[in-house]
Amino acid sequence: MLWQLLLRFLRPHQRLLIAVVVFQLAQSIASLYLPTINADIIDQGVAKGDTAYILGMGSIMLFITLLQIACSVIAVYFGAKAAMSLGRDLRDAIFMRVGEFSEQEVSKFGAPSLITRTTNDVQQVQQLVLMSCTMMVAAPMLSIGGVIMAIRQDAQLSWLIAVCVPVLLAAVGLIVTRMVPLFRKMQVRIDTVNRVLREQLTGIRVVRAFVREGLETDRFRLANDDVTDVALRAGRLMALMFPVVMLVLNISSVAVIWFGSFRIDDGSMQVGTLIAFLSYLMQILMSVMMATFMAVMIPRASVSADRIGEVLETESSVRPPSNPVTEAAAGRQLRGELELSGVGFAYPGAQQPVLNDVTFTARAGQTTAIIGSTGAGKTTLVNLMPRLFDTTSGSVRMDGVDIRELHPDRLWGHIGLVPQKPYLFSGTVRSNLLYGKPDATEEELWQALAVAQAQDFVEQMDGGLEAPISQGGTNVSGGQRQRLAIARALVKRPELYIFDDSFSSLDTATDARLRQALKQHTNGATMVVIAQRVSSIMDADQIVVLDDGRIVGRGTHRELMETSETYREIVTSQLTAEEAA
Repeated sequence: MLWQLLLRFLRPHQRLLIAVVVFQLAQSIASLYLPTINADIIDQGVAKGDTAYILGMGSIMLFITLLQIACSVIAVYFGAKAAMSLGRDLRDAIFMRVGEFSEQEVSKFGAPSLITRTTNDVQQVQQLVLMSCTMMVAAPMLSIGGVIMAIRQDAQLSWLIAVCVPVLLAAVGLIVTRMVPLFRKMQVRIDTVNRVLREQLTGIRVVRAFVREGLETDRFRLANDDVTDVALRAGRLMALMFPVVMLVLNISSVAVIWFGSFRIDDGSMQVGTLIAFLSYLMQILMSVMMATFMAVMIPRASVSADRIGEVLETESSVRPPSNPVTEAAAGRQLRGELELSGVGFAYPGAQQPVLNDVTFTARAGQTTAIIGSTGAGKTTLVNLMPRLFDTTSGSVRMDGVDIRELHPDRLWGHIGLVPQKPYLFSGTVRSNLLYGKPDATEEELWQALAVAQAQDFVEQMDGGLEAPISQGGTNVSGGQRQRLAIARALVKRPELYIFDDSFSSLDTATDARLRQALKQHTNGATMVVIAQRVSSIMDADQIVVLDDGRIVGRGTHRELMETSETYREIVTSQLTAEEAA
């Protein structure tokens, strides 16, 4: 997966990689040429007063050194640019893929894991590319060139290369094979740390309310210790690698000097040749050592690449149709009329379906309310309407067109959804309201706020529409957050409004005013309201009663009071006889 990922995302940056190879090649050639010059100077000697020779050779060596530095800097620059571009493209690809996921795929991976894959895992692959461009490209050049130049200097000592290099590779390979499973465990345990930390930050109020700081501290300590344990074991192996490399390096140097001294003694080898041979052997072994550092990074990058590839290769269960139906093909402008026919849904791996044979029609210009006990399947039904999930049986139609035949963007463009847990993005009141309609005017924003009963408190906020909103809307109360989420949907002016228990945080008076204002503002649109509170839906044109995933009643409030025992139980548990009448 690592190589497939690199080939796919580095292909647009071929010119940068070619530049890296060219300048690394130039640097390697310069590095291989210097020992030969040194050997010639030592073997030939320098005559007293031969200033011209000294200046000439010194100038050549200085030029070669400056050339090495220049080529190295340029190669690192282009390598860093390629690596950063790869990281940017990977993060963009993951983000775009996750944006296509349905709720099912997001739940499968989990938010903490997706965050880790987008940040830490991408960083590992990016770091591998950077080190490859700065070290791995030069390593084979120096190794091959070093072997050739060493044999040219003295072929009879070349057997030392044939011994030292395999020994070094074997030692490094043994260490690296033990590191691969540790790196795989490390990435999984980083996911766990992110999950625990995210839960604690999100639920900090609950933790403090129940005085569970000690328990949560122990949970985090356990997750943190797990990561630390794996990191220490991998770190010990990494720490062992450098001494092993240096041991082989130094023993090789001693061997070259030892055996070379005998050849110098019998006159078959010059001192300069021995020094050059030693320099080339050091270059070869240093190249192997650079490859060693890369070998340390490859296992972890490979694990990260597998995790990234897993996200990129996962297809959304909610796929756009190959030939989406357009409004022109449908023969009319979509009005938002929603028809559910025999809808059933079961979560993956579940033994029992959540919904069974749900059939009803939400007509344009009317309010359809859905009520039921906790766990009846109301929120699941809401997720099927905008196609956040696909039904496992039956169909959901908008104006007679199966929503699976509409492009998701076109479908969502006609829907204004206010979820059960309203979420506001960091920014301002204005930026949140413009989320559904970026070109909305100032008048439209204030009108939506007025309908959502949010105008008064927005006017009192410092800055009004420019008042800051923190991530998640944590700097406003639950009721204010809900009303701003309702206003955001109203600004969009969609054909279908879906309110998933969106009035639960409002007091009865505000709820009544909001519902009255909604009738006038959403005139002609289809409204689907999920509610726990009977008082919020008593005046609905149609009330659908869910129980254990099935419809057990459908009609107006008065009709259901006469025909549905389940509905009567819900009403009598919340209202007095006078209020229910």
